[in-house]
Amino acid sequence: MATHDEFERLLDGVRDGSEAAASELFRRTQPRLLRYLRSQAPGPAEDIAAEVWVAVATGLDRFEGDEDGFRGWVFTIARRRLLDHHRRTQRQRTTPIEPHAFDDRVDGAAAAAVHSANDAQEAVDRIVAELSPEQAEVVVLRIVADLDADTVAAIMGRTAGWVRVTQYRALKRLARRLDVNLEATR
Repeated sequence: MATHDEFERLLDGVRDGSEAAASELFRRTQPRLLRYLRSQAPGPAEDIAAEVWVAVATGLDRFEGDEDGFRGWVFTIARRRLLDHHRRTQRQRTTPIEPHAFDDRVDGAAAAAVHSANDAQEAVDRIVAELSPEQAEVVVLRIVADLDADTVAAIMGRTAGWVRVTQYRALKRLARRLDVNLEATR
């Protein structure tokens, strides 16, 4: 994480049109953003991330704050885009196709390379599978997105205390389930 002055210089560079500064800001934020979005809407996560970055680009001149504030702002936008996506999908029902339906059209070596690069995403998928939707969202925002309890509370429209209690219960539940699963595989 950069100091406040370093982050200000980075933001100023992005606002001045520096491609290098924009790339650095994107590099710092995008992996966590995608993991969060994939935990909430796996299929359209990259499309939603693109919508988030468009909103960030159009609102960046109005943003004031440090790096933590920036991440909180980005994840607030992301959550709003997720809600928009869920509303759209409720209105436009479709039948999704499972990814394995395309197995015969993908080069095996390329597929293996993609799968090995997704370890972090697999961990997030496991969290989502083991926890309730609210617990999973809290854990992903707190741990993967590295946001503090106050920021997560603002994003989710809850109190910081609720976020801390939900995170505690979620982590206890994960620990219990992982212990059970580890013993079953021995």
